[in-house]
Amino acid sequence: MPIGPARMPLLDHLGELRRRLTIIVVSVLVATVVMYFATPVLVDILKDPILPSLPEGTNLSIYTSLGGFAIKFGLAIKAAAVMCTPMIVWQILAFFLPALKPNERKWVVPTVLMATLLFFIGAVFCYFVIVPAGFEWLIGETLSIANIAPNLEDYINIEILLMIGFGVAFELPLIVFYLAVFHIVPYATFRSAWRYIYVIMLVVSASVTPDASPVTLLFMYAAMLALYEISLFVTRIVIVAREGKKGLTERRISLFSDDEDDE
Repeated sequence: MPIGPARMPLLDHLGELRRRLTIIVVSVLVATVVMYFATPVLVDILKDPILPSLPEGTNLSIYTSLGGFAIKFGLAIKAAAVMCTPMIVWQILAFFLPALKPNERKWVVPTVLMATLLFFIGAVFCYFVIVPAGFEWLIGETLSIANIAPNLEDYINIEILLMIGFGVAFELPLIVFYLAVFHIVPYATFRSAWRYIYVIMLVVSASVTPDASPVTLLFMYAAMLALYEISLFVTRIVIVAREGKKGLTERRISLFSDDEDDE
């Protein structure tokens, strides 16, 4: 899909926006219809890390007449949005890129690609590590006081929310990197205020884990701490390589260097 010119009349800009939104909506709708027929496979994939924690002979069930359709339709929309993510991102970029300067454009595509990659890494980490451990603890707590009658819709919704939460949490390195490299917040500030930042990350971890489980909270907190320290390590290397050690304490509210002239 071509990128339009930077300068157009207002009505042409609105027409361009409408065209790109139409492409996004139609693509997601078509993908939703396709993915609806693949939802039995998707449900099996989502059930895999949960089933080992259930008592022997117990399976996930649906208790309402519309439950099956609601699960399949909701899952189809989410899967369609994921499947269409590259096209959606491109349509958004193609609308905004003409307004950016050449030295600004070079940061856009790598940032979007890295943000997408980090999100999926967080979701995959949650699926393979957090979901089995989290549901094992939750189901064990339930069995200690009552029999369990697991609701498929409830369990899958919690699992998807956990995956989204970890996907968002894994964006932390990108945020820290840009704040420090562009000197919005000096690297030295991140280092000196580590106690406060650690407490904030604990609060965030408790907020984005929907199951209120200490297992998932601790896993989330540990992952965020590791990502934070890794991002600072990489950021220090980049800043020292570009500006020397003086760049570690400099504060300069500017996203782009002054010596980067427009091409």
